[in-house]
Amino acid sequence: MSDRETRRHPVRDRLGRRSDDPAYREVHDATALRRLTEIGGSLAGWRLQGLDLQPHADHLSRADVRGLVVLGGEVPDALAQSLVARGAVLIPRDPSCPVEPFRARLYSPADLYGGMEAAGYASTVDARAYAWSRETRTLHDAYATLLRAVHDDAVHDALVEALTGRDAVGVMGGHALERGSSDYIDAARLGHALAAGGRAVLTGGGPGAMEAANLGALATTRESLESALVRLAEVPSFRPSIDEWAGLALSVRAELAVPEGGARSFGIPTWFYGHEPPNVFCDGIAKYFSNALREDVLLAQSTGGLVVLPGAAGTVQEIFQAATPLYYAPDDLPIPPLVLVGLEHWTETVPVWPALRALGTGRPLGDVLHLVATPQEAAEIVLG
Repeated sequence: MSDRETRRHPVRDRLGRRSDDPAYREVHDATALRRLTEIGGSLAGWRLQGLDLQPHADHLSRADVRGLVVLGGEVPDALAQSLVARGAVLIPRDPSCPVEPFRARLYSPADLYGGMEAAGYASTVDARAYAWSRETRTLHDAYATLLRAVHDDAVHDALVEALTGRDAVGVMGGHALERGSSDYIDAARLGHALAAGGRAVLTGGGPGAMEAANLGALATTRESLESALVRLAEVPSFRPSIDEWAGLALSVRAELAVPEGGARSFGIPTWFYGHEPPNVFCDGIAKYFSNALREDVLLAQSTGGLVVLPGAAGTVQEIFQAATPLYYAPDDLPIPPLVLVGLEHWTETVPVWPALRALGTGRPLGDVLHLVATPQEAAEIVLG
């Protein structure tokens, strides 16, 4: 069984059940389903999430399935009819929906950009999901709204599972930062320093500073990072061509060595801003339809601290959204650092710092606020 299942139900037998376990259990990978069917017995109360049931049709056609719930996945028609007739509940995916609402894993860059080389970005899951979410037919349709909500809940579950046991640091910054600029290079080196220090790096998953930090975290050596930075500068922005921007990035990613010791670069983008493509330098991508949920998740999962690079309105929103729970934190509860990078930017261009200092006076928030000149200083604070 997966880490997610064992967190919900301590393991006692071959299926991970105890006698006092609740009835409801989730299976969301083929290995766990195979174990379940090999052991035999009742499937009453189980939930099968996003799985291909064809290889298990023989057992499923004979087992006790009263109360079994099948969420999405691939279910042959004959098996579906048999399951429903014997008391199971099937919730199929909508064939018009480009994504699997009941997915149990984070997206990979290949999941979102697959097929782009042959048919262009417009043909990808990422582009089609954005278009589907904006269609007049689906924008306010109750079923489409439900599918988007279910999808976001499933992706959130997968993200929490992926980050369990990891000390995660969020890196915020503007989407307009161009490859090759000094600020982009600094953001990439920040991500690399954090990952080298054992932290998982979380960003909003988009272009600009977000891409830079994810790139830095993914690169296993400083040499490979510097080489990637030079190559990426050939296409500074996703405008006017996402195909060229993402195509070059995918080529660069393919040349980077796979990190040892687990994933350390994560992106949390949103189709609400679907005109901004996700960056490909992530071990896992949690892409949400709801931007409000995505913002909250990104900040909540940044348990090891938050580093904020220069940005505009969106970044300012994130700063105060992060500061609010720190402001109300109990005096005896340790809270992570909130580090702003850019003395002039945050005191004069966008004068957020004076407001933060005023809010932090006499409260625990004031002890974790930092304003520094360089990303290197920010990394030193977060890494301790």
